[in-house]
Amino acid sequence: MDYLQLATQFKEPLLKGKYIHLDIIHPLLEKLKLDFKITEIGKSVQGRSIDQVKIGTGKIKILMWSQMHGNESTTTKGLFDFFNFLNSDSDFAKQIKDNYTLLCIPMLNPDGAFLYTRENANQIDLNRDAFDRTQPEMQLLYAVYSEFQPDFCYNLHDQRTIFGTEDFKLPATVSFLSPAFNDAREYNETRLKAIYVINRMNAVLQNYLPNQIGRFDDSYNVNCTGDFFTTQNTPTILFEAGHYENDYDRDLVRSYLFIALLSSFEVNYENVIVDKELTNYLNISQNNKCFYDFIYKNVKIIENSEEKIINFAAQYSEELHDGQLKFIAKISKIDDLQNFKGHIEYDCENGLYSSIGLHFPIIGENADFIINNLTKFHNGLIII
Repeated sequence: MDYLQLATQFKEPLLKGKYIHLDIIHPLLEKLKLDFKITEIGKSVQGRSIDQVKIGTGKIKILMWSQMHGNESTTTKGLFDFFNFLNSDSDFAKQIKDNYTLLCIPMLNPDGAFLYTRENANQIDLNRDAFDRTQPEMQLLYAVYSEFQPDFCYNLHDQRTIFGTEDFKLPATVSFLSPAFNDAREYNETRLKAIYVINRMNAVLQNYLPNQIGRFDDSYNVNCTGDFFTTQNTPTILFEAGHYENDYDRDLVRSYLFIALLSSFEVNYENVIVDKELTNYLNISQNNKCFYDFIYKNVKIIENSEEKIINFAAQYSEELHDGQLKFIAKISKIDDLQNFKGHIEYDCENGLYSSIGLHFPIIGENADFIINNLTKFHNGLIII
């Protein structure tokens, strides 16, 4: 099966960039009503609708949700691409609908999506509210979970550009986790069921993203949604959409999320060798915070009348201005940075740093500067 060709074929053209909110997906949900069951399950803090999409009639039940964090939209795009595939006349799409019942919440945090914030309108991280359930969005998710009684949960997220694969120092373009159920992070049958599916997805994705698949940290917190549902004995898989070279809008990464989703339904649950599955899972490279968006090497600075050669890094801040998402490069670290890589790196060859009359970078300032009064950088990049 040519997964990447399918991802391209079924890409939803109305979803582009990272600023995806309810006004954008509502027309798509209306269109899906022709073939799938769409239900409003409740309202957000600010009164925006939260909808679910029900697909299929099979005995294996899977609950999925995306944009629990409002500024994490890549998996939402991948999910609608997946809906397009399921709405096709493909034999595999029919097989999925015959064998599975899918209940999908494509935007759990519509207020955060509109405001482009991680938190909801009450400034609460919904992924730290699973046990306490103080927020209406999490009360809705738990009510759906309790009524549906899924066999698996898919918890769909984005991760920052700082993550790479520990052994390979490549961007962690897609990462997975079978969450822990206790502080000791032991493995039980529930976790192993999720691991088995993850291993299938990893095996397929390695054909397209060799050494760029990560394994997310499994530190336990019962208020994290995946950890909580795992403690309820429901196998849960965390999906994290990460960075791919020059794809800051993540319109390429969405294709790999589509591939992950699609391949997860090709699992053969017979003849599972538990020891081998756990070994394969633990061999997936651990996520490692080893990247910055920009690294500038061999930069001369003058501070307190002393000349030094330093390295420094800049990171994009994603900011909403007049309904448009802007990537603003800000200076974030001054260090030797020997254990870090930049998605973009510059060797400044001992050239002198200058910005607003100063000859040294300041953390938190925009990455707008000049080297040797000749080479200009604006928003992190060389101006040509």
